[in-house]
Amino acid sequence: MSSQEQILLLQELARVYGIETAYRDMNSRIQKAGVESLLAVLRAMGAPVRSLDDVPAALVNRRMALWRRMVEPVKVVWGGNPEALRLRLPQESASGSVNYDVELESGEVTSRSCDIVELPTEEASEIEGKPYVVKSLPIPGPLPFGYHKARVEVGSEVVETVLICSPSKAYSAAEKPDRRFWGLFLPMYALRSGGSFDGGDFSDLRDLISWVCQLGGSVVATLPFLATFLDEPFDPSPYAPVSRLFWNEFYIDVTTVPELEVCPAARSVLESAGFRKEIEELRSMPYVDYRRQMALKRKVLEELAGCLLGGPSLRRDDFHRYLESTPRLEDYAKFRASCESSRNPWTKWPEPMRQGRLSGTDYCENAKHYHEYVQWVANQQLEELSGVACNGGLGLYLDLPLGVHPDGYDVWKVNGVFVKELATGAPPDIIFTGGQNWGFPPLHPDEIRKQGYRYVIDYLRHHMRMAGVLRVDHVMGLHHLFCIPDGMSAADGVYVQYSAEELYAIFCLESHRNKCLVVGENLGTVPPYVNEAMNTHGLHSMYVTQYELTHDPEQALSDAPSNAVASLNTHDMFPFAAYWQDLDIEERVKIGFLDESSAREEIQNRQGLKEALVSFLRARGWLSGEGSADADEVLRACLAFLAAGPPRIVLANLEDLWLETAPQNIPGTTTQNPNWRRKARLGFDEFSRMPEVVEFLKRIDGLIRKQESPGD
Repeated sequence: MSSQEQILLLQELARVYGIETAYRDMNSRIQKAGVESLLAVLRAMGAPVRSLDDVPAALVNRRMALWRRMVEPVKVVWGGNPEALRLRLPQESASGSVNYDVELESGEVTSRSCDIVELPTEEASEIEGKPYVVKSLPIPGPLPFGYHKARVEVGSEVVETVLICSPSKAYSAAEKPDRRFWGLFLPMYALRSGGSFDGGDFSDLRDLISWVCQLGGSVVATLPFLATFLDEPFDPSPYAPVSRLFWNEFYIDVTTVPELEVCPAARSVLESAGFRKEIEELRSMPYVDYRRQMALKRKVLEELAGCLLGGPSLRRDDFHRYLESTPRLEDYAKFRASCESSRNPWTKWPEPMRQGRLSGTDYCENAKHYHEYVQWVANQQLEELSGVACNGGLGLYLDLPLGVHPDGYDVWKVNGVFVKELATGAPPDIIFTGGQNWGFPPLHPDEIRKQGYRYVIDYLRHHMRMAGVLRVDHVMGLHHLFCIPDGMSAADGVYVQYSAEELYAIFCLESHRNKCLVVGENLGTVPPYVNEAMNTHGLHSMYVTQYELTHDPEQALSDAPSNAVASLNTHDMFPFAAYWQDLDIEERVKIGFLDESSAREEIQNRQGLKEALVSFLRARGWLSGEGSADADEVLRACLAFLAAGPPRIVLANLEDLWLETAPQNIPGTTTQNPNWRRKARLGFDEFSRMPEVVEFLKRIDGLIRKQESPGD
């Protein structure tokens, strides 16, 4: 067999594993996957291939395995009206009877039996000389929305499939289809007040939501506040959580925990001179010191946990009921306690521990109780603030990160779901010419299906029960992810496909069950079919002004779509004032992302965009005067334009309202920038009383409610 023939077989093997052999880059050029990249990704996904010589046999085995799968592990039932199951059978088995039943979530079972020969034949094929047929097996319906099981028995073989019965569109607050909403964005660590230790806490967030509601707003958006590593290992990034199933105790307000009233030891810690001095030092710093603040909070929380568990009480009974209702929590707490005992990531633990088996000698029991307790407290404080939504509004707008930390709980415990030999990232583009490696392992497309997407359902429920809106980071990941093999560069990555229909069905179903709007982050280079699928299934899109600008003064900005969440920028961008002053371009030169020549071209291009935007806003009455305009005038005009337009939700970055220029995050940087650490220059007690902020937000509220015209 020639090398070219081997490569063609390799590409076919990749395709039957759901691995794309080429993709279009941002310039619409075809980029073909290399041989070594395909082999490495195939190996990571379980294909027995060390070299091209192994490909023919691996291809035969994969095809046979797919045809031996009597039914797919998952079947989507849109709207409750089931289509038939595809029943794959060897021709020799396509006689006799098939017994099958459907078990609903409620436990109700419907059983059927029929002759196989009487079932319609959809397809016939021959695989390696063996004939197969595909029969249509009718599913009794209609079915209620939910996750049901179909059990199929042919001869001695019995298989099960999960039936995801879902609305075809995500929840949309359809009882108020014309209702529009506005809100504010600020990372919670950046939100500070006179009552918080250093960075913000859940009480601060509750106060912010209440204030926004008083002004007529409906939603407050923030970054993920899932559990992170804040000791050893240390990684405070909200997009590298330890788990997507547990909250970050860093944001607990220890002063409102009920145990404080009956715990003298905890009060003694809080009231000590040394403790108060450290808190004052932390408050005076411009950046959040996660490690130091968490150490201080933990001193108090450990005392509170000890008091709770020290004797019988109604609160302790509630705590134990929470443990019983949250089956993963004890295991998670053991994992966190073991990390603290070993001071090493789980990948360096002894073999039994790496395989998920922890004994009492692997961790401190008090540390385990601490992690159980803080999850309970965090959950209670979050439930309290998630119920603050007023004005018929949405409340919390949470952010679902794309992945989890490779050393975290989910990768360690959720067996087989992650492909640990791969990392998720992005292909080369105009800014990141070498591509991006985000470091976290992707989910295994086959394994999550075999497990009925239990992990996906769990992390969606974890977020949606607290949120009125959930933003899905990198929504393209519902279709495919760019995966990079260990030891290779980001430029060597390839795309791995997922069963998008099944994932959309889960998102739609869970959004309805939790009355939660879903927003897909669809910025950047996104294939058209992603936006089409989002529209089909009722996911809201994103519209970011700084990405939408053109040089045409007549059409410098287009109207945002009615199903969009519209904003001036995102957490990964410089604030508007920095953009208007070209400070972001200067910073990229300092970091090395741009050379001087490219920077000059970009500044020239930016100037044309700014001039077009000013002309556009003046022509439509949103901006007055003549000549150039300053950042504050243009910022307010842009937000007013968005508020008067069709988008369902308009979000303003709070820091834009006082013309902040420093970013919260610069993608692609680590030590070059204090990412995820910078506190807001103004605290809640300051900005909530600023007339220029309050009056402008009242104007936005009026525009959202169609009470003003451009000239008002």
